Amino acid sequence: MSTQTVTGSGAHYRRPDRPEILVVDDDPAVLDGLSELLESEGYGVSTARDGWSALAKLRGGLKPSVILLDLMMPAMDGWDFRQEQLRDDRLKDIPLVIITAAGFSENSIKTQFGNTELVSKPLPVDALLGAVRRHLPS
Repeated sequence: MSTQTVTGSGAHYRRPDRPEILVVDDDPAVLDGLSELLESEGYGVSTARDGWSALAKLRGGLKPSVILLDLMMPAMDGWDFRQEQLRDDRLKDIPLVIITAAGFSENSIKTQFGNTELVSKPLPVDALLGAVRRHLPS
């Protein structure tokens, strides 16, 4: 049984038998491209265009297996989102993969964000899918 979720960049379908990925990015082309890629790999996908929208979805009951998070966004950027995520006991343990074109090193990201992974834009498909798979339950 599928449930439809309207995400602002189109409708996405979630099935309870497949891992859900939350993609947080302000670029509609990135949201659409990642949604298409992840859905073709068998994942459910929800999207948000900024940190506030992502937090609203998470606090509203969305339970993703992994969050893909851009850093540079309007309204609430990735740094502020991460601070809010870590303050919320229900959200703090959701794995996070940083996706950014900002040119940060893996060490810099780990220092600022804790136990996260970095995939730099433009996003290499194999690296991105590998990062997602590493954070899924076995």
